[in-house]
Amino acid sequence: MTDFETLGAFYLGKRYDMPSRARRDDYVLYDAKDLTTHAVIIGMTGSGKTGLGVGLLEEALIDKVPVIAVDPKGDLGNLALRFPALGASDFRPWVDPQQATNAGMTADQFAAQQADLWKNGLAGWGQDGARIQRYHDAADITIYTPGSTAGRPLSLLKAFDAPPAAVRDDAEALQERVNATTTSLLALLGIDADPISSREHILVANLLHHAWREGRSLDLAGLIGGIQSPPFTTVGVMPLDTVFPPKDRMTLAMQLNNLLAAPGFQTWMQGEPLDTATLLYDPNGKPRGSVISIAHLNDAERMFFMTLLLSDILAWVRTQPGTGSLRAILYIDELFGYMPPVTNPPSKVLLLTLLKQARAFGLGVVLATQNPVDLDYRGLSNTGTWFIGRLQTERDKMRVMEGLEGVSGGQPFDKGAMEQTIAGLGKRVFLLHSVHEPAPITFETRWTLSYLAGPMTREQIRSVTALAPAPAPTAALASAPALSTAATGGGFASLDARAAVAPVLPPDVPQYFLPPTRDGALLYNPVVLGLADVSFANAKLGVTEQRRVILMSSVDDGPIALEWDAAERVELEPSALEQRPHDGAAFGALPPVATKARNY
Repeated sequence: MTDFETLGAFYLGKRYDMPSRARRDDYVLYDAKDLTTHAVIIGMTGSGKTGLGVGLLEEALIDKVPVIAVDPKGDLGNLALRFPALGASDFRPWVDPQQATNAGMTADQFAAQQADLWKNGLAGWGQDGARIQRYHDAADITIYTPGSTAGRPLSLLKAFDAPPAAVRDDAEALQERVNATTTSLLALLGIDADPISSREHILVANLLHHAWREGRSLDLAGLIGGIQSPPFTTVGVMPLDTVFPPKDRMTLAMQLNNLLAAPGFQTWMQGEPLDTATLLYDPNGKPRGSVISIAHLNDAERMFFMTLLLSDILAWVRTQPGTGSLRAILYIDELFGYMPPVTNPPSKVLLLTLLKQARAFGLGVVLATQNPVDLDYRGLSNTGTWFIGRLQTERDKMRVMEGLEGVSGGQPFDKGAMEQTIAGLGKRVFLLHSVHEPAPITFETRWTLSYLAGPMTREQIRSVTALAPAPAPTAALASAPALSTAATGGGFASLDARAAVAPVLPPDVPQYFLPPTRDGALLYNPVVLGLADVSFANAKLGVTEQRRVILMSSVDDGPIALEWDAAERVELEPSALEQRPHDGAAFGALPPVATKARNY
């Protein structure tokens, strides 16, 4: 028998003889570099699809190939359940008490049974605790939960960072990222925005394009400010205020501001920044297995996050040198909704681009689904490997056959024999069809090194995260400079009242920002600026005098909102006022009275 411990060869299982329904002794070793032409795993619930995917990712991590795995169901967190000692106490925290009760056992007895089951199962496939230890030592497994603190949260503060120069210099790539980001953000607000006809899409896309083209990043706060006071006055050949009047822009700004202010959205702003390089490697260059659990998100939030993630991965890919070897893997456990055959959600465009371009840079994309009728098979024409398990309906089988015939590339395709093989597949038995192999093969998947405990609950994810290595502090967290202030002269807001977002004001209340007077982090405080040209003339005395007076007054919610008698006189050139705040500034609380123009 061939030794399966070969670098660059993924041990997936053993050959399976369909006529005799028996497993053979020869190993199925998948060439890692074949994965640069991508793969798709198709199989109904109970077919063993998750086990095959977990086994594939284990092999990659053992070979020190980093992985980003998107987990919509909660199963892939099991990659972190690695017990080299195979002791009952290792399994005990992860067994389901209900399963133990159904089996007529205590939880301790059931854990001991599971430990024996895993030990014997591994031995039947030539594996043991030492191989689990190799897997454990090769890479850390981290479970990320965007929008939740159950696992390690991912911050979207950098989600609208300017893409790298390689993307900015490619007009098509830049527009692709702008459109995808805009569509997903507006979908989060419940706005079904068409890139051509939607004025919301046109405005937000222009704001992103304008900033990114100059290499400037935008966060949600900056985007809200840009919607109120865009850095351009025309859209196409028409005035911006005609296409999108200030009052209507205010409504959109308020929607974004309400999203940002919602308590549930604050968890999206916590944690490590969304960064592909960080997801793939730790600060010491060690490869990582990053499992991104999105099971807790609703459909709009999933699409929003997936679009940002795919955009960032695509930008990372375009900064890498070309290679013929496998550099990293992107695994999506359930593709439903992200690459449908008819509609075009923002994720679809990005996935199709990755399938076409990522192979030259060593990124292997693996897509898994139990719903083959929901896949765009034209998009999968760029997929070199198909793993096909047991299918549920005749319609599913017909769609898979259509896809296989499409990727045969003009090679002889025995449709009848293929249909017969697929119809006879059992649990954990898969058909492997690869453009790199002379003929399809059937195989049974090996026993996984990870304990497959089933979908993880939030509490279980918390337990895994508590045992994982602590994240390296980011620059923003490592150094928190003391706040200085802009030269407001109107007093300082309490630091407890500060916010990271500029206040949203109606279009009839103009908003400007005083230039800072010293270096350091900025805290803007609300004041009212009054400017008057005062003239005095006396013909009898022959006196003519004209002076400009500028006063600055605080504003509050007391009986007298604005008291000019108590205002402070300042020396300031109106031309020095700035249209937008500086990046990274904080903002003092704005009294509600200041948001109404009639109070001035």
